[in-house]
Amino acid sequence: MSDSPAPLADPHLLFDIADGRRDLVILGSTGSIGTQAIDLVLRNPDRFRVTALSAAGGRTALLAEQAHRLRVSTVAVADPGAVPALREALRERYWAGEPLPEILAGPDAAATVAASDCHTVLNGITGSIGLAPTLAALKAGRTLALANKESLIVGGPLVKALAAPGQIIPVDSEHAALFQALAAGKRADVRKLVVTASGGPFRGRTREELADVTREQALSHPTWAMGPVITINSATLVNKGLEVIEAHLLYDIPFDRIEVVVHPQSYVHSMVEFTDGSTLAQATPPDMGGPIAIGLGWPERVPDAAPAFDWSKASTWEFFPLDTEAFPSVGLARHVGTLGSTAPAVFNAANEECVDAFLAGQLPFNGIMDTVTAVVSEHGTPAPGTPLSVADVLEAETWARARARELSAKVTAEARA
Repeated sequence: MSDSPAPLADPHLLFDIADGRRDLVILGSTGSIGTQAIDLVLRNPDRFRVTALSAAGGRTALLAEQAHRLRVSTVAVADPGAVPALREALRERYWAGEPLPEILAGPDAAATVAASDCHTVLNGITGSIGLAPTLAALKAGRTLALANKESLIVGGPLVKALAAPGQIIPVDSEHAALFQALAAGKRADVRKLVVTASGGPFRGRTREELADVTREQALSHPTWAMGPVITINSATLVNKGLEVIEAHLLYDIPFDRIEVVVHPQSYVHSMVEFTDGSTLAQATPPDMGGPIAIGLGWPERVPDAAPAFDWSKASTWEFFPLDTEAFPSVGLARHVGTLGSTAPAVFNAANEECVDAFLAGQLPFNGIMDTVTAVVSEHGTPAPGTPLSVADVLEAETWARARARELSAKVTAEARA
């Protein structure tokens, strides 16, 4: 293990750490991660300053309000059609004669601001569309606070080729936990990583009992408040499969030394087991404030970024093995992660399409993983050592999305027949 390359995320290797207030760019500012990050910034104006924001463009009023409160110089939206509404919303909030932020629009807008002059880029975009901004930030030499796990998963070799050791700081609660626990020991002394999973809303159910679950039931997560896609991914445990791939890429730990354990309370966010038998766990009540603060402020900690435990009150912390029959997603993720090349991109893209179909009432819950498994199987095994390009990723995703839609429609048609 000592001869393997330095990991992308390493608390011992700090990339471009500067003193004083940090200039930030926040991508996905109107989403769950983005809004919580902005709240942290507004509570800590002596530590952080936001220079640019990006969003999809569907919530222009919120985006304009964020831009005004933070006094950013640039606002980017992926949807050019949102520009008129955004400009009007900005005018409503700025005084007459006060200069408005520059507006960038289009599919490359987020990547443009990701490469702009700043210290840290927080990528809080959901989905593989976050790949281009991730690559742009790394190429520009920015510290990358990465909440967009999909960009690393689908573009692993591309990200690893650009990232300097320690340039990426993970923002997922699980990977921020591993990041902090790893700071306590030497990399050569790590025996395994233990990634915790809440088990989602359907923990304890059999596959047969999952057949008729509803959209509303799947969106009712017991411990976390997240966006709909991530919430469904938590219900299927696809999210945990993606995190296993992410842990492998971030920390350069083999898949057979990354374990998933179910922890319903979501207090312990992940653990590192060392060769002497010690296990270090990072624990807080379920809240993303802490991981976001680690991403933006490391190696310094931000006081009161998240709630702490009240140790005067009794509590019970439980751990259970993963039910791989009811939730086959983690095993499939390990498989595509081992295959590498475009296989993870196919897995992720097919899942995104199937989640959309489930949320639209066009696919049963078990149909999500059944369809993803079929698409991955049809994709086949990439040739060993095949180089990967952005074009390869996009082509694989396009095929996987189209095939997943075809198979989903077939399932719907059969169900209605």
